[in-house]
Amino acid sequence: MLTSEDFQNFKNKQAFMQLFKTKESDTKVQEILNSIRYEKELLQLQGELVDLQRWVADHGKRVCIIFEGRDAAGKGGSIRRFVEHLNPRSMRVVALTKPTNIERGQWYFRRYIKELPNPGEIVFFDRSWYNRAVVEPVMGFCTEREYQKFMVQVTEFEHMLYEDGVILIKFWFSIAKEEQEKRFISRLNSPLKRWKFSPVDQEGQNRWDDYTFYKEKMFSKTHTTISPWIIIKTNNKKQARLESMRYVLSKFNYKETDNNAKQLIIPDPNIVQRYHRTAKQID
Repeated sequence: MLTSEDFQNFKNKQAFMQLFKTKESDTKVQEILNSIRYEKELLQLQGELVDLQRWVADHGKRVCIIFEGRDAAGKGGSIRRFVEHLNPRSMRVVALTKPTNIERGQWYFRRYIKELPNPGEIVFFDRSWYNRAVVEPVMGFCTEREYQKFMVQVTEFEHMLYEDGVILIKFWFSIAKEEQEKRFISRLNSPLKRWKFSPVDQEGQNRWDDYTFYKEKMFSKTHTTISPWIIIKTNNKKQARLESMRYVLSKFNYKETDNNAKQLIIPDPNIVQRYHRTAKQID
């Protein structure tokens, strides 16, 4: 075990790490090294996102990134890391509550249209219009007719966004059932996270197979060439955050970069996958 004298006597980082490896177990060393590597890469990628945001603002681009997935898949945590150092004047996070009585009487997409990005802006959707594709039919929050109508209209809606110049990125955060249960238990045991847990969350475990059925229908009907689904494996939350950032950065030619910078933003194909019916999924 390291002592206070060890911290006082080491001369540089390399010497300290050598001492650390001799006194701690391999597992402990690897955990700490992984944590250091994560923090370093996160900061580098966040710096790249700042450059991307500046490019989006300078060129008047409209970027819409939606985060979908089962409860506790890490959508909110990833969004927080995305936006941590961005300029709030040209960025928004949208997390809509359930529709009001007036909104329920309107065209379903209307409440989302008013939240779409303005020129020079990036908007992050923590859940989106795809609530109607999975959560609502599973939980009985919409009728079968409303669900079928949505499934017919959504690809046309996204095609209109594409034609109008909106850049749409669709993430599905994929989590295993066992990992979701662990995160639910963690939420209940933490007074700072308990607010995140709701009866709907527990039903997510009870109706796992129903969610899977509607999720697969959503993929098969709404994965298109112009608006593909990108699946992020999120059993490891830190990996998911880094790789989703890399994917977004890799979609834009936002600055001249050297080979080292280009390597930084190449997503890991073991974590980030474009949907395909034969692709192996963990949820």
